Amino acid sequence: MSRKSNRQEILTKGLRFVHERGFASASVRDIVEAAGVPQGSFTNHFASKEAFGLEILNLYFANASEVTRQTLRNEALPPLERLAAWIDSSKTGVSVSGQCNGCLLGNLAAEVADHSEALRTRLLEIFAEVQAAVTECLAAATHTGDLPQTLDCNRLAAFIVASLQGANLLAKVQGSMEPVERFKQILFAKVLR
Repeated sequence: MSRKSNRQEILTKGLRFVHERGFASASVRDIVEAAGVPQGSFTNHFASKEAFGLEILNLYFANASEVTRQTLRNEALPPLERLAAWIDSSKTGVSVSGQCNGCLLGNLAAEVADHSEALRTRLLEIFAEVQAAVTECLAAATHTGDLPQTLDCNRLAAFIVASLQGANLLAKVQGSMEPVERFKQILFAKVLR
């Protein structure tokens, strides 16, 4: 009879813990306590806390990629509706308790980019993938005539991704999704009109 692996429990509960409390402040002990597993389970599954960080980053991004598929890449919707739905998905950063955790991608970028080359590199790859999805959505809007044909979609996508990350960080600090709502309102009323 094989023993049940605690790996998935550590990843799932550890991701939630890190998203709520931050990567630097989450010790291995905190992570295993959140997962309800013995501390040795962590070292059985992860070579280091950085390796664990890469795994939760990939897990979080897999979930975010599904949201991207349902919004930005959902060709059943008009392009600008897709973009609006994707921005609205940021509002899920508010936990059940009402705590605003922000976006884990932005949180980690602010927290570990200077301390972990592996995490910084993976974050760069992820943000490039997100920007590409936004670029594709904007390009679709130029094809439908909703945006000018001359629009530099990649440059505008970079602006949108950076601005949304900033709005998410402010939402976390303020404990309110108002910065994200304000960003969306100005984007659609002034930038994309």
